[in-house]
Amino acid sequence: MKIKLLTALIAALPAAAYSAGNDAASSHLMQQLQALQQEVQALQQSNAQIPLLKQQIDALQQQVGVAAPGSDTATTPVAADADSDEPTLKQTVTNLQIKVDTLNDAAASGPIAGLSVTGYVDPMYLYNRDQQSGGFRFLNKNGQYNYYDSNLGDTYIDIKKTFGVGPMAPDVELVLMPDRGGGGAFTNENGTSSGNIFNQANVALPLNTTSSLMIGLLPSLAGYEPVTNNTTKTLTHNLLYDFSEPATYIGGDYKWFTNNYQTLWQVMLANEQQKSAGSDVSGTNNTSQSNRTPTLAGRVDYQYTTSLDLGFSANLGRQTLYSPCAAGGYGYQCNGDTPFGTYVYAEGDLTYTWSNVQYNAQLDYGQLQHGAWNGGTAQWYGVSLLANKTWNTDWVGKMGASLRYDYLNDSKNGGGGAGIAYGVTGSNASINANNGFGVDQQCLNASTDNGQECKGTNRSDVALDLQFFPTDKIIIKVEYRHDIANNAVFLKSDGTLSKNNDLIGTQFIYSF
Repeated sequence: MKIKLLTALIAALPAAAYSAGNDAASSHLMQQLQALQQEVQALQQSNAQIPLLKQQIDALQQQVGVAAPGSDTATTPVAADADSDEPTLKQTVTNLQIKVDTLNDAAASGPIAGLSVTGYVDPMYLYNRDQQSGGFRFLNKNGQYNYYDSNLGDTYIDIKKTFGVGPMAPDVELVLMPDRGGGGAFTNENGTSSGNIFNQANVALPLNTTSSLMIGLLPSLAGYEPVTNNTTKTLTHNLLYDFSEPATYIGGDYKWFTNNYQTLWQVMLANEQQKSAGSDVSGTNNTSQSNRTPTLAGRVDYQYTTSLDLGFSANLGRQTLYSPCAAGGYGYQCNGDTPFGTYVYAEGDLTYTWSNVQYNAQLDYGQLQHGAWNGGTAQWYGVSLLANKTWNTDWVGKMGASLRYDYLNDSKNGGGGAGIAYGVTGSNASINANNGFGVDQQCLNASTDNGQECKGTNRSDVALDLQFFPTDKIIIKVEYRHDIANNAVFLKSDGTLSKNNDLIGTQFIYSF
């Protein structure tokens, strides 16, 4: 609106100038003002200084004696003395031209050129049946990664600055998520949580029009589900996102397009997931071992049709084992001779969108050498299926509904793995009671060798969501989720364990 108002004001000035002086001077002023109008129109993408321009143009109106559009009274015309008025008018126009040039320079190369700040806030309410807890959650970091609030109830801020224009312009992107997400669980080289507020921080360097290099703190390449809650179709994340897929990396990601931009390839070389440096593990007699082996990851996305995207990703590297050992030995049983294990992960996913319908599917497989409860190889596999539809109603306007089913099998060798750590909560190191994973407790209690023969827990869930879109910037989600485990591993408020749990939650997301 400001741009339109300025354009109208400037367009009115030539006629006012004509009435204030002779024909030659007015004609010259009119040419200058028309050029100025073109400059102002070019400022539609960078109008931070427009109020200042308006003040200057209002002053010019006072000089020539014309009322602003919408004004009830007109200013008193100045004396029609072209010889005395023309220098003043020309000086005013010159000053305005200088300001326009300054704005153009700032828009193209100033400190705010190419800068964008986007994000959202998403306070939520959650009721947990097993824990008999309910309340609003927002910025309430508790130091744990739970399936029901993994990166929910937080502030997400994406700051991006592009240096230049066009496909060859590099950029720097900083994504802040202070209390949730990958940054909240990031660890230093000694395995201690760093409490990092960054979820992503990288520079992108285009190499040519079809390839680029990203370097820094980078998100995982796996899965169909995005990190951002204003783009997900459900309130909670799926089981594969939370416990099967690899998480954040530090390293480099090389991307390139082939087949006329129909196929996107990515190759990443980085530290093991969630580590800010090569993991350094202390041993007995002042010894230490360091994980110097980087992780090699890759992904390919094939745009089969305009509606169907097919993806595949894989990871190969070494991961640091979960080792609750006071001194000597590694792994859950503290009888291993190495703190690291070979890590292999692969998944395939698809996204199908047509009009107001979206379908997603994902199939995962992973293994971690020495990462299971009994010291053997941890092995897990799972599937996630999602269907979403949106429509318009006379009563509530635009709304949507989603149905999701997840299954994650983690039974081999007592369970465990790169994304499933037992002993996170409580005194029982054989279960992750908040997240419903662990060893079969009945088998463990009857075992004479600390459950070497016991199996781990398999998990599944069904989530039903409704979404409401009161405005373009607001999303309200309501979810009912039922989780099932084949072993009693969910901790209840009375201290007992259950095979299932229910969650009811609602989330308010405001994007900016």
